[in-house]
Amino acid sequence: MYNGSSKWKWIILKIISKEDFLDFVNSLIADDYWNVLGVKSRGNKFAFGPLGSADELHLDYDVTLLPPKKYFFPQRETLFTYNLSGGFSAKNPEESKPMVIIGVHPYDIVALLHMDEIFSETKSDPYYFKKRESSIIIGINITKMSKWNFSSFMGSAVIDYGYDLMLTDLGNRYAISVGSQKGGELLSKYSKNVTAALARDIQVAGQQKRDVMYTSQQKFEFAPELIPELLKDSYTKSGFWEKHSESCLACGSCVLVCPTCYCFDVKDNPDLSLEQGERIRTWDGCLLEDFAKIASGENFRATRPTRYRHRYFKKGKVSL
Repeated sequence: MYNGSSKWKWIILKIISKEDFLDFVNSLIADDYWNVLGVKSRGNKFAFGPLGSADELHLDYDVTLLPPKKYFFPQRETLFTYNLSGGFSAKNPEESKPMVIIGVHPYDIVALLHMDEIFSETKSDPYYFKKRESSIIIGINITKMSKWNFSSFMGSAVIDYGYDLMLTDLGNRYAISVGSQKGGELLSKYSKNVTAALARDIQVAGQQKRDVMYTSQQKFEFAPELIPELLKDSYTKSGFWEKHSESCLACGSCVLVCPTCYCFDVKDNPDLSLEQGERIRTWDGCLLEDFAKIASGENFRATRPTRYRHRYFKKGKVSL
């Protein structure tokens, strides 16, 4: 199993200039062994995508359209292909290149650690963990916070584990926290002019992380620890969920972009000849009407308010 959830007992702090960091990224891109991904601009939005050059990288973003979860748990994934001609045979998909994902914010790292727990329950998911084990996570502490960001109140605005390398912007340089052995080896192999952090560098990097905790514009009127109890009290409250679900389109977009949603559907996709095909899994969402429908036609959550309530309980009551 991927061991990124371990809380590393040592963190080495290094310093690299921004120019040298770009050279480090370009060196990774030049090595065909890696699939290098990072945050790129899409107009006035940002999204993770393949990097052709370090110049495409935008590390001062606020939020991405989709979380990096999509690389370990893709929107559409072939589980295996099969062939019925001459008897039944099945083949797993070809292995993809190991990934280096650059620019992951701490809250998305926390989300990946939750996904690790989810996909290891009962029976470990080999498709998910194969990608996790071969990947490198290079995070960055938030420099530009979205006005909707409430990670500070959920304890996920900064993190000291779960990454291989973590960047902190120091103006014309980055402080790099080395959080794993493979992160340190990657930095040593592909970077130049990396120096040990001085006492002042450590102090400034620490202050940058502390500042993130006070930049959120979102204010909670209660402690997050109270959410499960508040939800429990509202479960049967007359008209509560009907009223609050009136503006919901039941389109499922909120669960599809959520970094900790993990529901999926599995389908067989046969060829027209019916002699070969593939088994795929795709994202699914509890707000969609058919999600809780069973083979006999009954639907356990046939109305929008009940699906809306289930969505909030799944996030706030079960997982906290």
